[in-house]
Amino acid sequence: MTSLLLVDDHPLFLDGVRAALAGEQDLQVIGEAHDVATALALTEELLPDVVLMDLNLPDGSGADATREITALCPATKVLVITMSADDAAVVAAMRSGARGYFVKGGGREDLLHAVRTVAAGGAVFSPAVADRLGAWFSGLAAQPGRELFPQLTDREREVLDLLARGYDNRRIAKALFLSDKTVRNHVSSVLTKLGAADRADAVQRARRAGLGAND
Repeated sequence: MTSLLLVDDHPLFLDGVRAALAGEQDLQVIGEAHDVATALALTEELLPDVVLMDLNLPDGSGADATREITALCPATKVLVITMSADDAAVVAAMRSGARGYFVKGGGREDLLHAVRTVAAGGAVFSPAVADRLGAWFSGLAAQPGRELFPQLTDREREVLDLLARGYDNRRIAKALFLSDKTVRNHVSSVLTKLGAADRADAVQRARRAGLGAND
């Protein structure tokens, strides 16, 4: 029997997941959480085999919750289930330790397959996400910014790339599932490490290096 914890703040979606799992003898929902704090508390208390995690929660990011869960309870696996198929969101989830990424709206059989695959120790992605993720990593490997800005962390490089695409702080925060404050800190760090006079100067340098070219 695989035990599941559902984490989502949309009652209708939770109803749909429960209905999809109903009658499956090998899957059992043992708890539900509507925010990060409850998700962390229930994971530590119940030790579910798999957590089905939304990324947008009222009190924080599902990616951050995933990172904490995988650190606190290494045996618990996380399957992200979200509306967003944005490249940055997928990568953020994977870096947080999620074992799968399922886009809401997929079929019941696809969801069951995803849950069972992650429970068995595998990794799984919705087909569209798998295609985009492969393209994203292929592009990242050849991205000149990785060679030209070695002083930046991967996360800072992601922020710089989005700055070069014209994203403001709020849009960057949404794309990477970070708080506005965390984005401000990353932007400040990027400017300092690049020795940039201001945000516009950093953007110009990034674009000359080839960042921000996907939009």
